[in-house]
Amino acid sequence: QVQLVESGGDSVQAGGSLRLSCTASGDTARSYCMAWFRQAPGKEREGVALIVSDGRKAVAPSVKGRFTISKDNAKNTLYLEMNNLQPDDSAMYYCAATYGGGRFCPPYASPLYSQWGLGTQVTVSG
Repeated sequence: QVQLVESGGDSVQAGGSLRLSCTASGDTARSYCMAWFRQAPGKEREGVALIVSDGRKAVAPSVKGRFTISKDNAKNTLYLEMNNLQPDDSAMYYCAATYGGGRFCPPYASPLYSQWGLGTQVTVSG
């Protein structure tokens, strides 16, 4: 199994930036895909960005051009760089990973994202 711990959430003004981090520990070699999700109160969980162990990545259309996902394999840390934040970006942000399976990222709704962190809160005002 893999343990995931998110950090970096904060309260910012609209137009501001944040960088979220997710540090992974445990059997990370079997986590071929890592992703960021978010969930705002009263809304469904939304996939934000994902990255495969070979570096292939994608971001959701709603954040394209503003959010960037990256991974430092040496540090087992996943990042989400968020720029030009807007109030609609306010949510709890979660890091998730697959465990075992193929060397690809499944769709955001897939139950293959079986490893989850506890989340970090992002609040955007203005």
